[in-house]
Parts: sequence; structure tokens; C-alpha cells
Amino acid sequence: MPLVSTDRITSPARAASLGVGAFNVVQIEHAQAIVAGAERAGLPVVLQISENTARYHGGLAPIGLASLALARGSAVPVSVHLDHAESEDLVHEAVRLGFTSVMFDASKSPYEENLAATRKVVAYCHEAGVWVEAELGEVGGKDGAHAPGVRTDPEEARAFVQATGVDALAVAVGSSHAMLTRDAVLDLGLIASLRTAVDVPLVLHGSSGVGDEDLARAVAAGMTKVNISTHLNKIFTAEVRARLTAAPEVADPRTYLGPARDAVAAEVARLLGVLAGR
Repeated sequence: MPLVSTDRITSPARAASLGVGAFNVVQIEHAQAIVAGAERAGLPVVLQISENTARYHGGLAPIGLASLALARGSAVPVSVHLDHAESEDLVHEAVRLGFTSVMFDASKSPYEENLAATRKVVAYCHEAGVWVEAELGEVGGKDGAHAPGVRTDPEEARAFVQATGVDALAVAVGSSHAMLTRDAVLDLGLIASLRTAVDVPLVLHGSSGVGDEDLARAVAAGMTKVNISTHLNKIFTAEVRARLTAAPEVADPRTYLGPARDAVAAEVARLLGVLAGR
């Protein structure tokens, strides 16, 4: 399958009340695992690269171009998405490289500033045919980003989507970034209200902290795009740690990164099934 727009994945899923897995790439093994898992499940997937990951690699191009190449060679639809970009310059670079969607995050700014900055990014991206996700009601967790009780207001969400023209909206409904346990409590009633209020896909960030049953409930309530990162990183790291503990003399990284990649692929396939209601 060719590289596809994120809209080609999320719009049919939203219409069918199904969830779409969006998994974060940290290094090439993650991208390979995510594509392999999607192929195993026979389901589309979103490869995400965050601004932090671009910084880790010394720029967006190295990991971005590798992810784009894997997407183009996949047997299932794959989109490549820039996640949590706070820099407009990075958004522009992603568009130039061929990313099919971006998430512009001005959620730390006051509402009017968020709206103005997001509208500007949307205009730029839409001219290039690139799908745009934004965030309203900052999703917490990383760096103490917000107090636990913050939630996205449905009427404010409706006004924000109409004013900016965004293609998807990440909302605060009880999840939190970088959680190491899967016990977040989601506000399912709020998700349903947001689904009614806006006519674009809703995005659940911080989904690593949400258990399987609640992921399924969130999708049934109205979530479409479900972002998962820390959960897969835990699996990857645990497998590396186990391999190195068992054979501390090992020097070839392929002997421990390969099994870690396989473990993540298996979990991606399983999670995609959960989100698709299988």
C-alpha cells in the first residue's frame, strides 16, 4: 500500500465508530515494529514522530525519512504524523519531507493565542494537502503540564474547531502522558459530549495509561485516534533488559534490539485489534 493521508485512516474509522492506533517512533526499530504489527493485524496504522524525538536524532529528517520509507513499503495503509510540534518551523519541515499529517500543539498558550497560531498552521498545511490535529484542554503528565482535573469544554471545542478548521482535536478527558500504569480513569460522558459537539475525529493522548477495556469504551463513546507511546517503550525496554541480563557478554545490539522489536510488533497487532473491536 502507498503512504496515505491520516484522513484516509481516521475518517472511515470515525464513521464506523472504530479506533485507530497511532504509535510513537523513537528509533527505526519502533517504526519497523509498528508497521510489522499493523501488517500482522491487517489494519491501518499511524506512525508518529514527536518534536522530542526529532531533537534526539539531531533533526527530523533522519527518523522521518526512514519512517516514510517503511510506510511506502507497507502491505497496509500507513500514515506518518508529526506529534506534539510546538515549532511552526518543524511543521514546515515535516510538510516538506512528505509527512501526511501534523499535530500542532499550542495548548499551553491562552485560548485566543492557541486559536490564532493553530489557524495559521492549518492554512499552511491545508495548502499543501496535509491533515492537522490540534489540542484543546492541555493533556497532562509530562513535566507537570497540568492539574489532574483539567477537562476540555465541549462548547469551547466546537468553537475552536470551527474557527481554526482543524481536521482532528486532541482533548483532555482524564488520561495523562507518560503513565507507567494502565489505570487512568476516563470521563466517558465527556467523550460522548465532545463527539456530539465537534464534527472531526477526537484524539486520545496519554493512552498508555488506559487499560484495554477502557480503550474499547473510549472508542465506543466517540474517540477515534488513540495515541500510545510509553506502553510500547516499557515492553521494548523490558525485553532489552531481559536479554542483556541473560547474556551480559553480548556486544551485538541486533541480538537484543531484534527481540525487543518483535515484542513491540506483537503488542501493536494486539492493540490494533482492541481498538478495532475484534
